[in-house]
Amino acid sequence: MKKTLFTIICMCSCVFVSGQVLSVIGDSYVANHRAPQSESWHAKWAEQNGYEYQNVGRNGGCVAFDRTRDGFGPSMMVRYRQLSPEAAIVLIIAGHNDADKCGDNRDSVAMFADSLTVLIDLIRQQCPKAKVGYVTPWAVDRPGFKEIHAAILRVCKKKKVPVLDNFKKSCPIRVLDDEFRRKYFQAPNDKAHLNAAGHDLYLPYASEWMKQF
Repeated sequence: MKKTLFTIICMCSCVFVSGQVLSVIGDSYVANHRAPQSESWHAKWAEQNGYEYQNVGRNGGCVAFDRTRDGFGPSMMVRYRQLSPEAAIVLIIAGHNDADKCGDNRDSVAMFADSLTVLIDLIRQQCPKAKVGYVTPWAVDRPGFKEIHAAILRVCKKKKVPVLDNFKKSCPIRVLDDEFRRKYFQAPNDKAHLNAAGHDLYLPYASEWMKQF
């Protein structure tokens, strides 16, 4: 009996690495839209690697734009305060809604870049123990996405933030493929939200990138 109890205690102690927290801030990519957050690849990564998990995602959220009047809440430059100060890793997964708001307007894209620069600094102040990483939106074929993607790469390079670049051909998410979306997204016309199978498909790709943390 004692041996069994000891084994159980040891097993339970391995569920979380002491004080290790993965915090993820972003939009509906993080909130997982209409599906449980537990199905997301980052929640599964945290469970597999013994991290406590904090989800600070909100549907419709933006890095740069306050969308309170639209029912989507303030920008991440306000919501970052929800992040755990004890976080060991903070992932920013955002830009999809900013891209739709900006389009190809240079001033708006510049505003996004400036806001992201400030956001990274604010997160580092809020979470002084954390390594910060950025996960880009999917390579959607609408105005603003290429521009926001370029701004993300530029700012993150300057701020020394590693980027999981979903515009690369190596990314397994084929957002422009109709058949792919029917199988791996929450709806056939959805170009943002993976379903459970999509998150499972993406997890090994993301996990390889996460090794640097």
